[in-house]
Amino acid sequence: MFTQLRKTYNEFPSRFWVIVLARFIDGIGSTLLFPFFALYITQKFNVGMTQAGVMLGASSLAGMFGGIFGGALADKFGRRSIILFGLIFSAVSAIALGITNNLELMYIVAIVVGLVGSIGHPAHGAMVADILPEDKRQEGFGILRVVGNMSWLVGPTIGGFVASRSFLALFISDAVISCIVAVIVYRYLPESKPEPHPDEEQMTLMQTVGGYGIVLRDFAFMAFITASILMTAVYQQMYNSLSVFLRDNHGIDPQGYGFLLSTSAITVILFQFWTTRRIKRYPPFVMMGVGAVFYAIGFGLFGFVTVFALFAMNIVIITIGEMFIMPISQALVAGFAPEEMRGRYMAVSGMTWMVPSTFGPGLAGFLLDNYNPNLLWYIGGILCLVAALAFYVLHLRLGARPQFAPADIPVAAD
Repeated sequence: MFTQLRKTYNEFPSRFWVIVLARFIDGIGSTLLFPFFALYITQKFNVGMTQAGVMLGASSLAGMFGGIFGGALADKFGRRSIILFGLIFSAVSAIALGITNNLELMYIVAIVVGLVGSIGHPAHGAMVADILPEDKRQEGFGILRVVGNMSWLVGPTIGGFVASRSFLALFISDAVISCIVAVIVYRYLPESKPEPHPDEEQMTLMQTVGGYGIVLRDFAFMAFITASILMTAVYQQMYNSLSVFLRDNHGIDPQGYGFLLSTSAITVILFQFWTTRRIKRYPPFVMMGVGAVFYAIGFGLFGFVTVFALFAMNIVIITIGEMFIMPISQALVAGFAPEEMRGRYMAVSGMTWMVPSTFGPGLAGFLLDNYNPNLLWYIGGILCLVAALAFYVLHLRLGARPQFAPADIPVAAD
């Protein structure tokens, strides 16, 4: 095992492992706080999930615009400085969210946090795509999934314990961790943006932003994004509506919910790298569809089962789908993107998270507050099946392109 780990380490550049370390530490801060934010809003301000969902949606809508601007900044000015800005602002915003005591003001703070806090997100994915060659990207994103879930193993467990005593401590912890990661990035992570060709005309910032028109006219890419949005709208319920659903309908407290998320993390830590190395031999869009089917089964079952052990089983099923989808989807985005437009393609790919974050929590909260709560999971299962069908159609249309070919299968250049 040690030999295999050493071999894997040597297969990737040292800068990638700095990113891995930074992702792990930053992930602990995020997972201390994020899964419990809906619980925090409903408890502190004594409101229903509908209002909490609207707040989360408004923040995510602002974040979509922030990410779009951030993608252009990453392509124009480089990845490192934009990542540092995002980390520093994340620390400030965590404190602001923790000390705001007025519900109306909290809406404003959440919108500002969403707008500015998302500027650094596209630069992360662009930097990984810069550093890793095409044949290593899927495995690289898989490794990042492993360390991210190692954070989930630590973060929610601690977060559930702390949330039972002080929500403010969660926000302070997240701020401190963001500062630590900023120091690591500043000292050990150099800029990765490819140098422009000497004869290439330098674009202004407005021209760089205008380049989003090229991305949006990439019909194949936008079809992929649309299918991903449907699937992600369901996946996100694991991190917001599920905690409230389990509390209100099955009496599961924050520590029990944190344990369920830790179950997902353990599954990824044990099996993500093994899974990634095997599924890369198969058509990526087909594997995306298989992952979406696992989502459909796992989320749909929440509408039927009532025992904690079966809730854990659902999480494992969902996590199997996640191990297929997450590294493949990021590698596919890098495959779609021209080198000089990686930041903008990564920014638009952020819509797969931001769009459902904008509308999903509010709609889910409306269903939970006004209808049979199990209806949320029935609808979620259907949406995931629709996404699975869409990915298969994309395979039929795009699967023959060299950048979307399975690994170890020779392809002819166009």
